[in-house]
Amino acid sequence: MPAATASGADATPNGNAKSRDHNQGNQDKKYTVEQKAAVIRVRRCSATAFYEILGLEKSCSDAEVKKAYRKLSLLTHPDKNGYEGADEAFKLVSRAFQVLSDAEKKQKYDQFGGDPDSRFGASSASTASPFSGFARTPGGGRGPMFEDEISPEELFNRFFGGGGMGGGPFGAFDSGPQFVFNLGGGPGFRVHQFGGGRPRRRPREANGDPNQAPQSAGSVLSNLLPLLILFVLPLLSSIFSSSTPAGPSFRFETPEPPYTMQRTMPRLRVDYYLNPADVEDYSNRNFKDLDRKAETSYVTNLQYDCQTEIRTRNRMIDEAQGWFFPDVDKMRAARNFDMRSCRKLDEWDYSRGRTFRVAADNAQIRNKRLAKLGSQATPKSDQYGEGTSNEAGSIPSLQPPTSPSQEQKEQIKPKINISSSSPSSKPTGNPFAPLGVKERLGASPQINIKPGPETGMASRRSPNADQVRRSSRGGESLPEWEDKILRGIFRLTLDPSVRTDSHGHPLSFVKSIREELEDQRQPIRLEAAILDQAILEAASNVSKITPLDYLLGCWKRVTGQLKHHKGNKAEEKKLEVLKEARRLCMSYCIFAITMPEMFGRELSNTTPLVSHLLVDPEDERGICHDFLAEAVSRFADDDTIEPALVGAVEDLSRQLARMTMNDDYKSYVLALRHLVRYPPLVKAIARSPLFSPSSTSASELEATTLLGPFFAISPLQADITSQYFSSPKTRDRAFITNSQRSLRMALTTHQQDLLDIVNQIIRSDKGARDSILDWFALCVNKNHKRRAMQVDKKLVSSDGFMINVTVCLDQLCEPFMDAQFSKIDRIDVEYLRRHPRVDIKEETKLNMDQNSSDIFYAKAAEGTNNFISEVFFLALAAHHYGTESTNQTLSQLEKDLKRMEKHIEEIEIDRHKWINSPVQLKMFDNAVKKYKDQIDKGLSYKFAVQGVLLDETMQARSLQFMRYVTVWLLRLVSASDFPKQSIKLPLSPDPSKVFEALPEYFLEDVVGAYRFVMRNMPWTISSTQSDELIILCITFLRNSEMIKNPYLKSGLVTIMFAGTWPAPNRPKGVLGDLLRGMPIATEHLLHALMKFYIEVENTGAHTQFYDKFNIRYEIFQIIKCVWGNSIYREHLDKESKVNVDFFVRFVNLLLNDVTFVLDESLSAFQQIHNLSEELQNPEHLEQSVRQEKEEALSGAKSKAKSYMQLTNETVAMLKLFTEALADAFTMPEIVQRLADMLDYNLDVLVGPKSIELKVENAREYDFQPKALLADIIDVYLNLKSKESFIFAVARDGRSYKPANFEKATSILRLRAKDLKSPEELRAWTALGALFKKAKEADDQAEDDLGEIPDEFLDPLMATLMTDPVILPTSKSIVDRSTIRSHLLSDPTDPFNRAPLKIEEIVPATELKGRIEVFKAEKRGAKLAEVNIMDTSPG
Repeated sequence: MPAATASGADATPNGNAKSRDHNQGNQDKKYTVEQKAAVIRVRRCSATAFYEILGLEKSCSDAEVKKAYRKLSLLTHPDKNGYEGADEAFKLVSRAFQVLSDAEKKQKYDQFGGDPDSRFGASSASTASPFSGFARTPGGGRGPMFEDEISPEELFNRFFGGGGMGGGPFGAFDSGPQFVFNLGGGPGFRVHQFGGGRPRRRPREANGDPNQAPQSAGSVLSNLLPLLILFVLPLLSSIFSSSTPAGPSFRFETPEPPYTMQRTMPRLRVDYYLNPADVEDYSNRNFKDLDRKAETSYVTNLQYDCQTEIRTRNRMIDEAQGWFFPDVDKMRAARNFDMRSCRKLDEWDYSRGRTFRVAADNAQIRNKRLAKLGSQATPKSDQYGEGTSNEAGSIPSLQPPTSPSQEQKEQIKPKINISSSSPSSKPTGNPFAPLGVKERLGASPQINIKPGPETGMASRRSPNADQVRRSSRGGESLPEWEDKILRGIFRLTLDPSVRTDSHGHPLSFVKSIREELEDQRQPIRLEAAILDQAILEAASNVSKITPLDYLLGCWKRVTGQLKHHKGNKAEEKKLEVLKEARRLCMSYCIFAITMPEMFGRELSNTTPLVSHLLVDPEDERGICHDFLAEAVSRFADDDTIEPALVGAVEDLSRQLARMTMNDDYKSYVLALRHLVRYPPLVKAIARSPLFSPSSTSASELEATTLLGPFFAISPLQADITSQYFSSPKTRDRAFITNSQRSLRMALTTHQQDLLDIVNQIIRSDKGARDSILDWFALCVNKNHKRRAMQVDKKLVSSDGFMINVTVCLDQLCEPFMDAQFSKIDRIDVEYLRRHPRVDIKEETKLNMDQNSSDIFYAKAAEGTNNFISEVFFLALAAHHYGTESTNQTLSQLEKDLKRMEKHIEEIEIDRHKWINSPVQLKMFDNAVKKYKDQIDKGLSYKFAVQGVLLDETMQARSLQFMRYVTVWLLRLVSASDFPKQSIKLPLSPDPSKVFEALPEYFLEDVVGAYRFVMRNMPWTISSTQSDELIILCITFLRNSEMIKNPYLKSGLVTIMFAGTWPAPNRPKGVLGDLLRGMPIATEHLLHALMKFYIEVENTGAHTQFYDKFNIRYEIFQIIKCVWGNSIYREHLDKESKVNVDFFVRFVNLLLNDVTFVLDESLSAFQQIHNLSEELQNPEHLEQSVRQEKEEALSGAKSKAKSYMQLTNETVAMLKLFTEALADAFTMPEIVQRLADMLDYNLDVLVGPKSIELKVENAREYDFQPKALLADIIDVYLNLKSKESFIFAVARDGRSYKPANFEKATSILRLRAKDLKSPEELRAWTALGALFKKAKEADDQAEDDLGEIPDEFLDPLMATLMTDPVILPTSKSIVDRSTIRSHLLSDPTDPFNRAPLKIEEIVPATELKGRIEVFKAEKRGAKLAEVNIMDTSPG
């Protein structure tokens, strides 16, 4: 049966064994994309980042913890997830749930960090002893070591209601194969069983007789001491020895990329494999150390495998026993079970190891035997192993036992020593002794009873070992205690024959100290007076470690002693000794950092502190809080400490600059987070020349500034995007979504770390705060080119870097962005005139040219800038050059990818040309492959950018900031206390210079942010944000003269247009209902939209022709959304009567658009028809000609679709307006143009040329001629009661044709019965008759006039003038209606092109009178008698 193994050799202190190589038992199982993504994300997390593992915030509820565990445990369970590393991910998830679901553990974790049960965790700081977890609790229970530990599998079954056969969501879990893992991290040595039968519990202590008297402390100690010595301490040895930092990962027996470099273990002759990249700088000495490490790991793996095999066989034997008689077949299978790992260990004659349960059972058996003898055991310290690691504060005694007093001798009882029969019975020549692997003993342990002094070290050890170590024995003098404690702290010896302590730690023999003491005939013992020389000698003589490694271990031990030292007067002398030892230890640590040559070491290019800062502070090699606090306190006394620490931070930054999110970047970030908690150190770091060098270019910010590499870590780095989205074209939507979710979680955690770092810097010191603000300003000011039309990525900072900067600044703004806007007055607009950090000199201003802007900002404002203003304006700039620039990049990337996809299709069409030339075909295929790889790379980057930008939390925070910008702008432009006071529109026509001089991006960022969210995630917009957004849009469209850039104003229209798109649970969109009902909208929206409809006729850009139609289309959609509210129709009617010229201009442009877009659509259809016929036989065309015509056809199709869509919308809008405002549309200035337009379009649709409108796939272009005809007829019918309209249609000499009305009637009756009712058809027929009658009457009246004098004719229209006017510059006389219509399209005199306004024309009163006389004479009463509206018979 396969059994998983777990090696502790490469385990990190908290049990995150990244380099473990084992068969986890699920390799043959399949896994889904979501399961793989979950495993990858969880394994990237630190072992103690419990919130990150479960994907939760620190403020999560208990229900959210359970929900997250339920989801992740199902995804990562190794019985269902066959992806490599699922077992480790499942363990991490289980441990995170165990901690976060326990209120007490969660509180400790939140307060101190680290694993609350870990011997290295922060919670251990509150205990009295490093071994206090093994002692009984005050309430009589057991400490963490003997808690009823729950395996991940058992936790899983309990959580899901399992526990028996078939329990849990996966069915019969307990019948599967067993998997045994060493979880590490927590207290003690945990062996957990997955699958198989339910794990056996540790034997609990039997309940005693309730009548029995309570045990005394001595009795408790005597009962517990053998168990501690015989079992716990050896187990601690195996655990502590695995707490060293992991080196390069390796694989055993078979290579697995990237582990391809083969090496052979020198003792076992077993091959193992390395990643060459991990050891490229290794020396021979490094490789020897690695060989030994590999051997240790390999043997340990075998031992774990062997224990699993033993348990599996025992279980099989138990199952074979049966209730009444054994099952012979099962028993045979159990006896024949292959125990390969145990067999290997037996061949080499090494111990098979012990599991926790077996060791505990043996210890209880020994305890029972000892109890019968009425004594305690005194086991040898090396009974089970060597080389145990000692915690801070645990000092083994090296002082020989003193002679007992007479009273003590009387209390001496026989002692029990457990050992082998004789030392000589041990096999010799063990090749693995240096590895810490014990040989199997040939003889069984024997119990010898002999007297022993009670004052011996082993007999003095109590469950609270540290308390014993810190107290002096009866009769022990201060010099003896001083000697003992200093030897233990610094691991020194003055006896050349004693080279290890009782725990197997090597001791340094200080030869010169002994010689000096002997020469002076002083007692051979250590004291504080000679400690200086002893430390120097010991640190200089270390070989396998560095002097700093040695001294940091000493520091941890002396600090631990000081923490546990009693503060009474009797201990003052001892306290002085410890303080002096601590002082000297720190001094030599500093020497090891700043002057390694003092210890005979060469000075390195990088400070030795870096490697220690990357280790967990609680690790013996780590830099702890006490060390940094002491080092910082010495800044004033020692001027070498500050440069050393600052240099270490700089080295951290340089190393991180070469890393990506794929690497172990987390330790660097955590190291900086740890360091910035010390204000003096932050102050020093901020003065570093690397912190904010002004000469750095934008592209170098991420690598050369001190904080740059930390902010550069992002999933948008090139290698990372390819990892998250490999083979992007083959991935389904679920995979992409899961990958994006995983990407966001990793980035969010990193961004929170960055915020913590920045917050600590800001709060530490004003100088440091100014420095970090300078750095942020440097980031935005150097990246102005990110908003260029064509961005060269090599000259600017990356998207990921700038997004991290933007998010951090957004989070810094959160404290002052409350819902009541109580601090908005602190945002001082005069900041921009007080030498601001943000450079706006070259930015385009809202309504001021560059020269005026320079003059305005040249005069500096008085006062000082506050922090809120600094952060606010920096965040605005960061949005412009950060997230908004990335939005722009994403849009452009999508267009480029479409273009590239189309191009590759065109290229592959020509592949057949090279089919007969293998060489050229290969070159062709290689070129195509490279092109496709670029497309894949771009597609991966697109998915990654979407994953980052579509983070709801980030966008919600961004919109909260933009809400503040919106309110701030409205307060500024309206000079009111908005939102407490409503805004009165229209605003003053003379806005303040301060507003006009603001950079355009202040408003552009708001527009861009809301536009992106409206299109991608509209549900994130709150109702309050919607209100303020609508007010912003209407305010600046109603007072459009305040903003110079028409495209910026069009963005306001786009936001409202996008707000009317249907969204989940909002059929009218996010803004639709508000636009229909808000008072400011019902009163001002239509006027604002009509005003911009007119303005957009001329934008000044080369694309204005196309832009105006796109904008007008969006305006139509907004009007259609709100038209159901009758208030809007009433306001429009009022507008047509009050602002006649304004309304006439709007209608004139509307009519122009209808005619133009329909003409363009029909011409495009004709072009499509002709090109399609030509391309039906492409073989007759040359390739270049064919390609040219295909491109022309594609352009014509796109043009036809766009124009046809706009035609339908414009006609629909005209239909709505004429239905509600018939009087307004029949004003003299409008009615003739309206009639001409309708007649022209009717002729196009039903006249002789209508046969040319036959288009294949007409619906593809949204071309529905019958529906369009029906809409135009509706416009006719809406105005049928207006006599001026009837005559206007009849007087259209170019397009009015009675036959067209008859043809339209025929089409509607025969082919489109569903479009018009019989009543509407009868009305249409009657209207046609009216037009014919009016035409006849008008012709008769014209005949009656006879010859008209030229002076009475309009020079432009050649018709009789009714209201002649004189043009002021050319002195020409035209009819008023003619010049009014002309000025709607062209504001110049039609005769000399001079500027002209309607107000400047002069009425030709005298000429008008003569015309009236002429008409009266010629037409007389005859014309008055004609009543064309009389439809009665006869």
